[in-house]
Amino acid sequence: MAPRPRLANRDARRVFLHRHLLGAAPQGPGKGDDLMQVIRDLGFVQVDSVNTVERAHHMILFARRPAYRPRHLKPLLEKHRLLFEHWTHDAAIIPVDYFPHWRLRFARDGDRLHEKWENWQGAAYRDELDRVLAHVSEHGPVRSGDLAEDRPKGQSGGWWNWHPSKAAMEYLWRSGQLSVCHREGFTKVYDLTANVVPAATLAEHPPRAESIDWLNHGALDRLGFATSGHVAAFWAHVTPQEAATWCRDEEAAGRLERIDVEGADGRTRPHYARPGLIDEAQALPEVTGRLRILSPFDPALRDRNRAEFLFGFYYRIEIFVPEARRQYGYYVFPILEGDRLVGRIDMTARAADGALAVRRIWMEPGLTLSKARLARLEAELARVARFVGVEGVTYAPGWMD
Repeated sequence: MAPRPRLANRDARRVFLHRHLLGAAPQGPGKGDDLMQVIRDLGFVQVDSVNTVERAHHMILFARRPAYRPRHLKPLLEKHRLLFEHWTHDAAIIPVDYFPHWRLRFARDGDRLHEKWENWQGAAYRDELDRVLAHVSEHGPVRSGDLAEDRPKGQSGGWWNWHPSKAAMEYLWRSGQLSVCHREGFTKVYDLTANVVPAATLAEHPPRAESIDWLNHGALDRLGFATSGHVAAFWAHVTPQEAATWCRDEEAAGRLERIDVEGADGRTRPHYARPGLIDEAQALPEVTGRLRILSPFDPALRDRNRAEFLFGFYYRIEIFVPEARRQYGYYVFPILEGDRLVGRIDMTARAADGALAVRRIWMEPGLTLSKARLARLEAELARVARFVGVEGVTYAPGWMD
C-alpha cells in the first residue's frame, strides 16, 4: 500500500488559519455585506455570556475585521433577518439561509429534550407548552421571565430552578417553533418562528440525507482537513456514525482522500481532505505576522485538542476552577502571532475605569516578550481599547513577570 500524502505542520497551520480567516492581514469595513460574508465563511459565530472585555461573538468578529463594532451586527439580526440564533455545539449566530438544514437539529433536540424535561417537570411542563405558544401568538414577543409570574404559587422551579414556562419556552426554541427575535441586554426575547424567519426560507424542508450531506461538506470545507469526529462536531448536528459513513462514502467516490497531518510534536495523524489540498496548502500566502488577541471561544480554538495538536498550545477556560487552583486566570485571552499561538493575557475593560486593564501576560515556553513583540502587543491592545470604547490601556505592576 502506498504511503498516504503528508501535510507538514507549517502547511497545516497555514491552511487552518486561512480557512478560519486568520491567515491574511485583517481588512474590510466589518459591516453589511462584508460582515455577512465573514459569518458565512466561518459558518457561525458562537455566543457566550461572559463579558470581561466584550462578548465572545463580538471579539470573534473584531479579530477578523478591526473596523467591526457591535452595533454593526444588530441590523443583520433584527432588521434584515439575515441571521438567526440557535445551537451548534453551543448557542450561535447563523446565516438564516442555513435554517432549513437546522430542521434536522430541531427534530433531534425536540425528541431528546421533550423526554428529558417531561421526566423532570411532568405535567407542569407539558401544560406550559400550549400556554406559551398561545401567549406568544396573542401578545407577541416574550422573555421567559415574563411568564414566570403567571405560575401557580408554590409550583416547583424544576431543573436549574427553571420554572415550567422557562423549560417550555426553551423547548419550543430548541425544536424550532419559537425563534429569538432579539435580545434585551443578554436576555433572549422569543417570537413565533414564522414572524422571524423569512417565509421562503421557512418553506424549505430538505430531506434528512440532503441536510447531512450539506452539513458534512460545509464542515470539511471550513476545517480544510478533518477526522470524521471533527466533521460531526463542527455543527454538532450529525452523529459520529453518520459522519464516519459519509467520509468513507466520499472517499470511495474519489471526492475525499486520506492524508497524514503532522502535529506540532512532529507526529502525524490521519485526516480526510479534498484531493489536492497539499498542493493548495503550499500555494497559499504565508500567514500575516500580525499579532491578534482572540476570544477563548474563537472558532480556531473551540476544539481545544485540535488546537493543541496543530499549535502545541494547551488551553482551558478556568472560570469554574477555584481561584487558588487556577494556573492562569478566570478568563484569559489567547494571543496569535503569525501562525503561532504565543501566549495568553489576562485583561478586563470596565467603562467606569475608562481603560483596558492588563493584569498579566504569560508567554509560551521558549518565547519572550521581545521589544518587537511588545510593540505589536501594544498596538493590538490599543485597537482592543478603541473597540470596547475606553480611552487607553493600563498595566498592573509586574504584569510581564
